[in-house]
Amino acid sequence: MKKIGFLSFGHWSPDPGSQVRSASDVLLQSIDLAVAAEGLGLDGAYFRVHHYARQLASPFPLLAAVGARTSKIEIGTGVIDMRYENPLYMVEDAGSADLIAGGRLQLGISRGSPEQVIDGWKYFGYGPGEGESPADMARRHTEVFLHMLKGEGFAEPNPQPMFPNPPGLLRLEPQSPGLRDRIWWGAGSDATAVWAAKLGMNLQSSTLKDDETGEPFHVQQAKQIRAYKAAWKEAGHKREPRTSVSRSIFAITNDLDRRYFGGGRKERDQFGFIDQTRSVFGRGYADEPDRLIDQLARDEAIAEADTLLLTVPNMLGVDYNAHVIESILTHVAPALGWR
Repeated sequence: MKKIGFLSFGHWSPDPGSQVRSASDVLLQSIDLAVAAEGLGLDGAYFRVHHYARQLASPFPLLAAVGARTSKIEIGTGVIDMRYENPLYMVEDAGSADLIAGGRLQLGISRGSPEQVIDGWKYFGYGPGEGESPADMARRHTEVFLHMLKGEGFAEPNPQPMFPNPPGLLRLEPQSPGLRDRIWWGAGSDATAVWAAKLGMNLQSSTLKDDETGEPFHVQQAKQIRAYKAAWKEAGHKREPRTSVSRSIFAITNDLDRRYFGGGRKERDQFGFIDQTRSVFGRGYADEPDRLIDQLARDEAIAEADTLLLTVPNMLGVDYNAHVIESILTHVAPALGWR
């Protein structure tokens, strides 16, 4: 394992137990947590994107702000729902955020997850074409986005422009060099992982996927990553791909940890249905550090991936989440091969 980051779902709630009471709180605390995580030596700060919910929604202002406040940590998403995105405008937003961050953006995109509203993308002005599913629309938006990131000219210039144009067809601006190689696809199945490999995207695999074999989650996820790597090699891409998995992992090191997580997290995989598809949800981990190390060493997908994203309970506040991260980095990560 080469890198460890955090993944925040960016929840906020006015409930009395929450340390994140408003949308302003979650945005400002997300920035503060990224700064704290960089200080602890963490490799990445990633943020989930959900629409119509008390969670983080529009990622690029946040990514730009984190980029301006930090200097080393990777900054990413996991994931942006491409059913909602104008791919051309997204190129401009992503390029701007990446330039502000000095080329540290790791942009996770995908079809998205089950939503708060029915067909929420239609209120954003988008809809599947004839014969398309919403997932097809997301992949179509993605392919346009990836093509535009190449920086090739495509638009006919005005012969009487307000400002002088460079020669030839015009491209979208700003372009950020290298960003195309830092786009990740959040794959929920083996087939979409293979599709992402063919298009030259890195792979994000979350805490759930389609149940394709009935095997334990970490075994299926490891097979997904291996299928992705084989497809990448077959496609003949020149660079090495990156792969990440997400996990809920809590090292119990004090009484507060014990109070929050001592009752145990999900210690078994869960099987259920999402949008009529049978899915497997990976277990969580919460234990004393020595026992955590033994449990995580048996997780085949963690061993197969090069990046581990730790899902954090952001509503418990910045200080406690920094403690959660520090405990993993200090007591658990070195035994897993981190650095």
